[in-house]
Amino acid sequence: MRIHLALRRHVVPLLLAVGLVLTASATAHPATPRPDPLRVATYNIHAGAGEDEVFDLDRQVRALRSLDAAVIGLQEVDVHWGERSQWRDLARELAHRLGMHVAFAPIYSLDPEPAAGTTPPRREFGVAVLSRHPVLRVRNHEITRLSTQGENPLPEPGPGFLQATVAVRGIPLDVYATHLDYRPDPAVRAAQVADMLRVMDRPCPFRCPAHLLLGDFNARPDAPELTPLWATLRDADPGAPTFPASAPDRRIDYVATSAGIDLRRAWTAPTGIASDHLPVVADLHLTRR
Repeated sequence: MRIHLALRRHVVPLLLAVGLVLTASATAHPATPRPDPLRVATYNIHAGAGEDEVFDLDRQVRALRSLDAAVIGLQEVDVHWGERSQWRDLARELAHRLGMHVAFAPIYSLDPEPAAGTTPPRREFGVAVLSRHPVLRVRNHEITRLSTQGENPLPEPGPGFLQATVAVRGIPLDVYATHLDYRPDPAVRAAQVADMLRVMDRPCPFRCPAHLLLGDFNARPDAPELTPLWATLRDADPGAPTFPASAPDRRIDYVATSAGIDLRRAWTAPTGIASDHLPVVADLHLTRR
């Protein structure tokens, strides 16, 4: 008993001292932010058709599922648009079949075609974000557009630049989905890039979330009209072309990240001709702040 008491007199103060040293060390050197892994992708789904021009949503569901991505930006998304996609709502149907949340932003929203005795929904075409994480807020921003729905269009503001704020394990992340003009003249794309940067650089009432830009830019990485993007965003270069799917010879599809996001790796996914584009997939880490 005396031995135990003697040990207690010496050991207990020693343990207390060690505890105080460790506490002081933790206070002086706080733990570094814990990164949160996130796999993301971008995919132009060609309105549900493959490069063979056959509408096959089952094929695209398999392709999307194979990516195993938690956040996916989609372009060329039909919502009750027409016969080419069987008048289906591709945004909601893909989300339902993949078990994901969805945000959709129409570029075009047109009156429905007349149908006797029914009230058909509007015909819409645009971009979407699928997310396994909760979607907190959705906004459809305007950027410069050159319409494909009329003769002799002029560049003017139009919707279809989607901002979906998602909560990734408690961390807010602004996910932007976009589809830039396809014409050879880069002038409209240059205006679109300037418009997107203005939207993404808007001040926040509190600390701004990190942001992720997913899309079909219809331009190669070294295109002059894209240069302003790379001043503030990092190109998650997959090291391979994305278009056309069967024999890709150029990269026009992008994952781009802001500060607060670390890039681990990026690649193009081997989804065959499920679309006329190949997806870009990236493994990221979000920094807790």
